[in-house]
Amino acid sequence: MPSKQAKPAKNPVRTIKKYPNRRLYDTDTSSYITLAEIKQLVMESEPLQVVDAKTSEDLTRSILLQIILEEEANGSPMFTAPVLSNIIRFYGHAMQGLMGGYLEKNMQMLMEMQAPLVPGVPGVNLLQQMQEQMQKQTAQFFDTFGLKR
Repeated sequence: MPSKQAKPAKNPVRTIKKYPNRRLYDTDTSSYITLAEIKQLVMESEPLQVVDAKTSEDLTRSILLQIILEEEANGSPMFTAPVLSNIIRFYGHAMQGLMGGYLEKNMQMLMEMQAPLVPGVPGVNLLQQMQEQMQKQTAQFFDTFGLKR
């Protein structure tokens, strides 16, 4: 009776290798992929990590920022110049570490709000309420540290 070999466990984080020629290689599919395909993986909430093929340096943030830059350049940008200016002002500021956590927490709340609303709760616009609350919190946050809005 032939022995059955167990399939190797799939890595929970999809690894993309970036080569010096700027090509991106998906180790799960054993094929080259584009930034658009990485964006699609992100949209599908696929955990991924981009690493330099030679040094194994983590390039994930750099690739994600590149995708954001392309999105901002095409169509309708999400970030206005004043918002970007305020983000830049936080670099080197004592509050730099808190700003990242603040943005992450509010983004997570927004993602949770995308889930279907509970049926039978009439007239509640949770997304609008959350947006108003985020605007108030952001204004208070900037005012506290004397930053312009």
